[in-house]
Amino acid sequence: MSLIVLLYPAFILAILLVFIHAIFGLEIIKRGVIFTDLAIGQFAAIGVAMSLLFFDGKYSFALTFVFAFIGAGLITLASYRVKHIEAFIGMLYALGASGIIVLLSNTTQGTELFNKLQATDILFTTTSDLWEPLILYGFVATVFFLFYHKLTGVAKELLFFSLLALTVTSSVQLAGVLVVFVLLIVPAFLALMQSKFRPLAFSWVMGSVLIIVSMILSYTMDLPTGYTIVFIASLIGVLSALVVGNNSRE
Repeated sequence: MSLIVLLYPAFILAILLVFIHAIFGLEIIKRGVIFTDLAIGQFAAIGVAMSLLFFDGKYSFALTFVFAFIGAGLITLASYRVKHIEAFIGMLYALGASGIIVLLSNTTQGTELFNKLQATDILFTTTSDLWEPLILYGFVATVFFLFYHKLTGVAKELLFFSLLALTVTSSVQLAGVLVVFVLLIVPAFLALMQSKFRPLAFSWVMGSVLIIVSMILSYTMDLPTGYTIVFIASLIGVLSALVVGNNSRE
């Protein structure tokens, strides 16, 4: 009981992260552009790095959103102009990741900051940390469900990637790039492998179970929380794919 009392804000944040990322994850897998979120996440992390490096952590949200939006804008443009879009997104990811290393290379805490940007420890989240993601993710989900499926063409793509950029702006700061990636992909991937339940509901439930179990393991075994989440979720995704195999849903 004491563990639940201690960690309940982190559990709520985890569920919020799963809630919003599952919505985008299903669309990303259906589109076949799996590394979209990873590339946007790395660009968003450049904004965090610049905030820490040049402004002592100030203007973090604004800088993160600007770079996330740049990444999203480049992918939106490339989806209409580039033939091999996955290759382009892969190069965009490499550009973002290397950009962070270059920015942090001359700092004494470069490696530590890079690791934090990839997977943050969300275990000791406080209740005051929950308001921003609650309001932001509620707004993003509302706009997505009200307008996304009514739009077509460039407007639909721009809305999708803008909302994704806004979401990643927050979640990269809260959880890190790799955690964002597994929360987008793994629950949605598992949901699309089955046909008994609605994919979005299955993503929400499975993702919440995975992240909370990972957090409990990290706390009880004194492991880095972010990387524990990434490891457990990735492991379950890989094993599920190998076990289910040809029985997966089309």
